[in-house]
Amino acid sequence: MHKCHNVMITGKVQDISFRALIEDIARLYDINGYSFNDTDGSVKMVCCGENGTVSEFLDEIKIRGSQKGAVIDNIAIEEIPFHIYLPQKFLRLYTDELSDIGRKLDRGNEYLKEILINSSELPDIKYGIETLNSKFDTFNSRFDTFNSRFDSYIMEQREHNQHLDKHNQRLEKILEKLAEK
Repeated sequence: MHKCHNVMITGKVQDISFRALIEDIARLYDINGYSFNDTDGSVKMVCCGENGTVSEFLDEIKIRGSQKGAVIDNIAIEEIPFHIYLPQKFLRLYTDELSDIGRKLDRGNEYLKEILINSSELPDIKYGIETLNSKFDTFNSRFDTFNSRFDSYIMEQREHNQHLDKHNQRLEKILEKLAEK
Protein backbone atom coordinates (compact mmCIF):
# COMPACT_ATOMS: atom_id res chain seq x y z
CA MET A 1 0.00 0.00 0.00
CA HIS A 2 1.31 3.44 -0.97
CA LYS A 3 1.65 6.00 1.77
CA CYS A 4 2.60 9.65 1.36
CA HIS A 5 4.80 11.54 3.77
CA ASN A 6 5.73 15.12 4.46
CA VAL A 7 9.48 15.24 5.29
CA MET A 8 11.79 17.99 6.56
CA ILE A 9 15.56 17.42 6.73
CA THR A 10 17.51 19.93 8.80
CA GLY A 11 21.24 20.51 9.20
CA LYS A 12 23.90 21.31 6.62
CA VAL A 13 21.90 20.03 3.66
CA GLN A 14 22.04 22.84 1.10
CA ASP A 15 24.75 23.79 -1.42
CA ILE A 16 26.15 20.24 -1.61
CA SER A 17 23.91 18.76 -4.36
CA PHE A 18 21.87 17.06 -1.67
CA ARG A 19 18.60 17.25 -3.61
CA ALA A 20 20.23 15.61 -6.62
CA LEU A 21 21.31 12.77 -4.33
CA ILE A 22 17.76 12.51 -2.92
CA GLU A 23 16.39 12.39 -6.46
CA ASP A 24 18.79 9.58 -7.45
CA ILE A 25 17.97 7.53 -4.35
CA ALA A 26 14.22 8.09 -4.78
CA ARG A 27 14.37 6.74 -8.31
CA LEU A 28 16.28 3.66 -7.10
CA TYR A 29 13.59 2.99 -4.48
CA ASP A 30 10.73 3.81 -6.89
CA ILE A 31 9.57 6.69 -4.70
CA ASN A 32 7.34 9.40 -6.21
CA GLY A 33 7.48 12.98 -5.03
CA TYR A 34 9.55 16.12 -5.03
CA SER A 35 12.06 18.00 -2.86
CA PHE A 36 13.05 21.64 -2.54
CA ASN A 37 15.40 23.90 -0.59
CA ASP A 38 13.51 26.07 1.85
CA THR A 39 14.68 29.52 2.92
CA ASP A 40 15.07 28.27 6.51
CA GLY A 41 18.06 26.14 5.33
CA SER A 42 16.20 22.84 5.35
CA VAL A 43 15.33 20.49 2.52
CA LYS A 44 11.66 19.59 2.41
CA MET A 45 9.92 16.91 0.40
CA VAL A 46 6.71 15.09 -0.22
CA CYS A 47 7.26 11.44 -1.03
CA CYS A 48 5.07 8.40 -1.60
CA GLY A 49 5.98 4.76 -1.72
CA GLU A 50 5.23 1.27 -0.48
CA ASN A 51 5.12 0.58 3.26
CA GLY A 52 8.68 0.27 4.58
CA THR A 53 10.21 1.52 1.34
CA VAL A 54 9.98 5.16 2.42
CA SER A 55 11.76 4.28 5.66
CA GLU A 56 14.55 2.49 3.74
CA PHE A 57 14.72 5.47 1.37
CA LEU A 58 15.24 7.87 4.29
CA ASP A 59 17.87 5.58 5.84
CA GLU A 60 19.75 5.56 2.52
CA ILE A 61 19.57 9.37 2.41
CA LYS A 62 21.20 9.49 5.88
CA ILE A 63 24.03 7.14 4.88
CA ARG A 64 24.81 8.49 1.43
CA GLY A 65 24.12 12.08 2.47
CA SER A 66 26.79 11.96 5.17
CA GLN A 67 29.20 10.41 2.66
CA LYS A 68 28.51 13.36 0.36
CA GLY A 69 29.19 15.91 3.11
CA ALA A 70 25.71 16.55 4.50
CA VAL A 71 25.36 16.98 8.24
CA ILE A 72 21.83 15.83 8.99
CA ASP A 73 20.62 17.09 12.35
CA ASN A 74 17.10 15.72 12.06
CA ILE A 75 14.63 14.10 9.67
CA ALA A 76 11.07 14.96 10.65
CA ILE A 77 8.47 12.79 8.95
CA GLU A 78 4.69 12.77 9.14
CA GLU A 79 2.25 10.63 7.23
CA ILE A 80 -0.18 12.45 4.95
CA PRO A 81 -3.59 10.82 5.41
CA PHE A 82 -4.87 11.51 1.91
CA HIS A 83 -3.80 10.89 -1.69
CA ILE A 84 -1.58 13.49 -3.38
CA TYR A 85 -1.12 13.81 -7.12
CA LEU A 86 2.64 13.58 -7.69
CA PRO A 87 4.90 13.41 -10.74
CA GLN A 88 5.70 9.93 -12.07
CA LYS A 89 9.39 10.38 -11.23
CA PHE A 90 10.87 12.06 -8.19
CA LEU A 91 11.89 15.66 -8.99
CA ARG A 92 13.88 18.53 -7.51
CA LEU A 93 11.85 21.71 -7.47
CA TYR A 94 13.43 25.10 -7.88
CA THR A 95 10.85 27.08 -5.91
CA ASP A 96 13.44 29.24 -4.17
CA GLU A 97 15.64 29.84 -7.19
CA LEU A 98 16.05 33.65 -7.00
CA SER A 99 16.64 33.82 -3.26
CA ASP A 100 18.87 30.76 -3.48
CA ILE A 101 21.01 32.36 -6.21
CA GLY A 102 21.34 35.54 -4.14
CA ARG A 103 22.38 33.53 -1.08
CA LYS A 104 24.95 31.58 -3.09
CA LEU A 105 26.37 34.78 -4.58
CA ASP A 106 26.66 36.27 -1.09
CA ARG A 107 28.49 33.15 0.05
CA GLY A 108 30.83 33.36 -2.96
CA ASN A 109 31.58 37.00 -2.13
CA GLU A 110 32.54 35.96 1.41
CA TYR A 111 34.95 33.37 -0.01
CA LEU A 112 36.47 36.02 -2.27
CA LYS A 113 36.96 38.34 0.72
CA GLU A 114 38.76 35.53 2.58
CA ILE A 115 41.02 34.97 -0.41
CA LEU A 116 41.79 38.69 -0.57
CA ILE A 117 42.63 38.78 3.15
CA ASN A 118 44.80 35.67 2.89
CA SER A 119 46.55 36.93 -0.25
CA SER A 120 48.93 38.94 1.98
CA GLU A 121 50.78 35.63 2.38
CA LEU A 122 51.40 35.36 -1.37
CA PRO A 123 54.87 37.05 -1.30
CA ASP A 124 56.02 34.49 1.28
CA ILE A 125 54.56 31.70 -0.83
CA LYS A 126 56.25 33.09 -3.94
CA TYR A 127 59.60 33.26 -2.09
CA GLY A 128 59.09 29.68 -0.89
CA ILE A 129 58.33 28.49 -4.42
CA GLU A 130 61.42 30.29 -5.79
CA THR A 131 63.54 28.68 -3.06
CA LEU A 132 62.10 25.26 -3.89
CA ASN A 133 62.76 25.83 -7.59
CA SER A 134 66.37 26.77 -6.83
CA LYS A 135 66.83 23.64 -4.72
CA PHE A 136 65.18 21.57 -7.43
CA ASP A 137 67.58 23.01 -10.03
CA THR A 138 70.54 22.13 -7.77
CA PHE A 139 69.15 18.63 -7.34
CA ASN A 140 68.70 18.26 -11.10
CA SER A 141 72.30 19.37 -11.66
CA ARG A 142 73.58 16.83 -9.13
CA PHE A 143 71.36 14.16 -10.60
CA ASP A 144 72.72 14.92 -14.09
CA THR A 145 76.29 14.57 -12.73
CA PHE A 146 75.32 11.26 -11.12
CA ASN A 147 73.75 10.05 -14.40
CA SER A 148 76.91 11.00 -16.30
CA ARG A 149 79.09 9.10 -13.82
CA PHE A 150 76.74 6.14 -13.92
CA ASP A 151 76.81 6.10 -17.74
CA SER A 152 80.61 6.15 -17.60
CA TYR A 153 80.59 3.25 -15.12
CA ILE A 154 78.27 1.27 -17.41
CA MET A 155 80.67 1.81 -20.34
CA GLU A 156 83.62 0.63 -18.20
CA GLN A 157 81.65 -2.45 -17.18
CA ARG A 158 80.85 -3.26 -20.82
CA GLU A 159 84.54 -3.01 -21.73
CA HIS A 160 85.45 -5.16 -18.73
CA ASN A 161 82.84 -7.75 -19.76
CA GLN A 162 84.27 -7.83 -23.30
CA HIS A 163 87.77 -8.47 -21.89
CA LEU A 164 86.37 -11.23 -19.68
CA ASP A 165 84.63 -12.81 -22.69
CA LYS A 166 87.92 -12.86 -24.62
CA HIS A 167 89.76 -14.23 -21.59
CA ASN A 168 87.15 -16.97 -21.16
CA GLN A 169 87.44 -17.91 -24.84
CA ARG A 170 91.23 -18.29 -24.45
CA LEU A 171 90.74 -20.42 -21.33
CA GLU A 172 88.25 -22.64 -23.17
CA LYS A 173 90.78 -23.23 -25.96
CA ILE A 174 93.49 -24.11 -23.41
CA LEU A 175 91.09 -26.51 -21.67
CA GLU A 176 90.21 -28.14 -25.01
CA LYS A 177 93.92 -28.69 -25.82
CA LEU A 178 94.52 -30.12 -22.35
CA ALA A 179 91.53 -32.41 -22.78
CA GLU A 180 92.96 -33.70 -26.12
CA LYS A 181 96.23 -34.79 -24.42
